[in-house]
Amino acid sequence: MTRFDDHDTVWLFGYGSLIYKTDFAFLERRPARLRGWTRRFWQGSHDHRGTPDAPGRVVTLVPRESAICAGVAYRITPAIFAPLDHREKNGYLRLATALTLDDGRDVEGVVYIATADNAAFLGPASKQAIARQIAASHGPSGPNRDYLLHLADALRELGADDPHVFAIERELLALVQRTLA
Repeated sequence: MTRFDDHDTVWLFGYGSLIYKTDFAFLERRPARLRGWTRRFWQGSHDHRGTPDAPGRVVTLVPRESAICAGVAYRITPAIFAPLDHREKNGYLRLATALTLDDGRDVEGVVYIATADNAAFLGPASKQAIARQIAASHGPSGPNRDYLLHLADALRELGADDPHVFAIERELLALVQRTLA
């Protein structure tokens, strides 16, 4: 957790709400890729997009050798970790990792990952079950569906294809349509 404390700046990789909700100071923002990890809606959110009794679902990264996860890298000062650690407190830990920036440079950076051994980890489920849980969940940061829809839009803006996120988005929108019919 203190590996980068003596650095002037650090690259932070965002792959979920950090892509579209930048409520922290940064010096530079660039599209980036993280190799060997894939984004999944497998982490429970008891504090932002759900409650302890009815957790929402948010993304984490799970290892997959051939995967490339598209996201955004922010060059930040280490002082920004304190508020980010609070924001990412529900099961996420910092991990040092290699990132590839959109200009082709490989840099060392940090990513927040919620691993399967944290208490809020929900694990895999069908895209239909995940979409139903997201549709029903609401927490202090708002409806869980807003998280999913903002993330899907942000990935499209990056030109990133994420079959998992987009499949759950399609299921959620179909569920909403059926509810309105």
